[in-house]
Amino acid sequence: MTIRVVLADDQALLRSAFRVLVDSEPDMEVVGEASDGAEALAVTRDERADVVLMDIRMPGTDGLTATRLITADPGLAHVRVVMLTTFEVDEYVVQSLRAGASGFLGKGAEPEELLNAIRIAAGGEALLSPAATKGLIAKFLAQGDGADGRGPIGSDRLDALTGREREVLVQVAGGHSNDEIAERLEVSPLTVKTHVNRAMAKLGARDRAQLVVIAYESGLVRPRVD
Repeated sequence: MTIRVVLADDQALLRSAFRVLVDSEPDMEVVGEASDGAEALAVTRDERADVVLMDIRMPGTDGLTATRLITADPGLAHVRVVMLTTFEVDEYVVQSLRAGASGFLGKGAEPEELLNAIRIAAGGEALLSPAATKGLIAKFLAQGDGADGRGPIGSDRLDALTGREREVLVQVAGGHSNDEIAERLEVSPLTVKTHVNRAMAKLGARDRAQLVVIAYESGLVRPRVD
């Protein structure tokens, strides 16, 4: 299958560069462009996109608002949003994860990183930056300051999970892959995948990034203080 990509950024030159890069790959194609969030939402709907590369800061409707609108639309449940940001860690990034984005990527990323990000997101995986960045994300999430209009969720939300599903959720929140979790828990990768999928279904999570958010907001995992 070809991954259908929408580029949302107010800089035409940057969109052009991304288009050339994406269209050079045999397994993906750019199906639309947008210069603001409202246009991104419309193009995503019209072109049946799989992945949206979304700039956080755009005039008019910003990327954060557009992400919320996309992830709240049942008709776009299959769409994955990857946020593009100049600064890899800020509160807007955290809010984008809460809003349903599958992850984020710095605009200074290497071409292969960008292409890999699209494939990861299309596959339903979480795209999170290295450990230090995730630690800062965890710090923001644990604060639960309601800056995005939401407070921290209660731990009772996890009551539906089995003991093993909780163990797997902790590992997912640590940024570990299915293979790494399988090795840590001494089970097969397929078993881990099954637990992850069941946890997502029970918690209403779109993808692994949302599982990370839930793990921290519920208090199941605490941010590390280095």
